[in-house]
Amino acid sequence: MSETVAVPEVDVRRAADRFASKISWLDSHHSFSFGAHYDPANTHHGVLLVNNDDIVKPGRGFDTHPHQDMEIVTWVLRGSLVHQDSTGHSGVVYPGLAQRMSAGTGILHSEKNDAWRLQGGESHRDPVHFVQMWVLPDENGITPGYEQAEIDDELLSGALVPVASGMAKHDGASAIRIANRDAALYAARLAPGQSIELPEAPYLHLFVAGGAVTLEGAGALAAGDAVRFTATGGQKVTASEASEVLVWEMHAGLTG
Repeated sequence: MSETVAVPEVDVRRAADRFASKISWLDSHHSFSFGAHYDPANTHHGVLLVNNDDIVKPGRGFDTHPHQDMEIVTWVLRGSLVHQDSTGHSGVVYPGLAQRMSAGTGILHSEKNDAWRLQGGESHRDPVHFVQMWVLPDENGITPGYEQAEIDDELLSGALVPVASGMAKHDGASAIRIANRDAALYAARLAPGQSIELPEAPYLHLFVAGGAVTLEGAGALAAGDAVRFTATGGQKVTASEASEVLVWEMHAGLTG
């Protein structure tokens, strides 16, 4: 990782310009290079390597697959997602529940839209919509782990709520911890007319998960739009309608 950053920049990326993976059960949009989609000029921002916007049909999902040396944060927007992994953790992730999986030395997990199989209820026809984000850890080879926490009440404030962080300033304040001391994820649910102020950092990533907002100095942003900030911050984000935004604050980047 490197502390070197470029001149101040606000780079708006529109939803329609993202890479897309669509199969019978999955509609996935990738903010960065992912899987078969590769662009050497679009591999990361700061330490954020993946920002996938996924919709999965009921009864389907990602079968068991491996990860290593990655901090993976999942944020559900609608519906529910079942997580199961090789460390023995399993559970249902739903809106307002923060979830982090540390892949470390290696972990196997699955993610499916089939909560009724754990809960003993009837099957449903509702898709699950979630955003999955990957950041690099400070060091490789850590012990795999899992953490989740309910923060739905905190989101009622309309403020930026620290969801996942490894930064010292969020010790005891963030919902869950990640193994990167230079990164933090915030979420905000905004009513029409409500505003938040972005933090200042070498790298920021703003993702409009739902609704529509106006970014000071850049104009209107719709659901699926993202903005990459370099060496700047402090701008206001104001909701034009009921909206949800995700913001990464990052004080380090990747070399190369």
